Amino acid sequence: MQITIEGLSKIYPNGHKALDGISLTINDGMFGLLGPNGAGKSTFMRILVTLMKPTVGKITVDGYDIVKHRKHVRSMLGYLPQDFRFFSSLSTREFLDYAARLAGMKAAKERAETVDRMLEDVGLFEARDRLANRLSGGMKRRLGIAQALINHPKLIIVDEPTTGLDPEERIRFRNLLSAISTQDVIIILSTHIVGDISSTCKNMALLNHGHLAYNGSPDDLVSRTRGKVWLIQASEAQYMEINEKFPVISNIPTNNGWEVQVVADDITGYNGRNIAPNLEHAYVYFMEKNLNQWIAN
Repeated sequence: MQITIEGLSKIYPNGHKALDGISLTINDGMFGLLGPNGAGKSTFMRILVTLMKPTVGKITVDGYDIVKHRKHVRSMLGYLPQDFRFFSSLSTREFLDYAARLAGMKAAKERAETVDRMLEDVGLFEARDRLANRLSGGMKRRLGIAQALINHPKLIIVDEPTTGLDPEERIRFRNLLSAISTQDVIIILSTHIVGDISSTCKNMALLNHGHLAYNGSPDDLVSRTRGKVWLIQASEAQYMEINEKFPVISNIPTNNGWEVQVVADDITGYNGRNIAPNLEHAYVYFMEKNLNQWIAN
């Protein structure tokens, strides 16, 4: 299973270029799409799930052009949008049965068995008769992933899946996706939450203002930030200066002032030391630097 994207651009009627010349290849497993709001992630997702046509460029899914073979690509696709919704009058089981019907499951017995098995897989079997609109936020997201998986898709796309979830539900959701990714499928996780990428994805892309700013492993991105992350012991006066000069990752008050984490090439004039970077550090540093300068280094 492979997705090939060549020279993808999307220009809206008002002239806004949401995507500009994106080219990359996505293989089996979990793939993270990271970027700030307005980076072009949602446009990219909508093109991949065939809800929007590109202005320029070509995308193939397992060799099938998504424009020329739209129906076939959709048959391989499971999609969980950010604004996932359902009919409030349906129970959890009834909604998933409805999703199975839409996915083409006509045999009632097979459909019932598949629905119950999927409810078990996502931990919703005990809530099968509860109205879907009475589920908690985390349970609604699990119902969303269940409807995306009901037809055993080869390509699963989830858009901002953990936004609004508490830490326990976020971990549960990520673990569910990780388990699925061991099969012969591609899961594309689009998010602005760095932790969702670092804990699940072996490969990722970073979008910035419609451009592909990075494509590779999270570990490689982190490695480029070694020597750029600092822990500074700052006085009250220095703390204000530091906030003006550097991107601040965290700050903790101490007896003598502040303990501040920043990303920067140099902190001459301040009492600080290098610390090991993580993906959040790398992301902030990368977004603060000029893209061409980053690539050249």
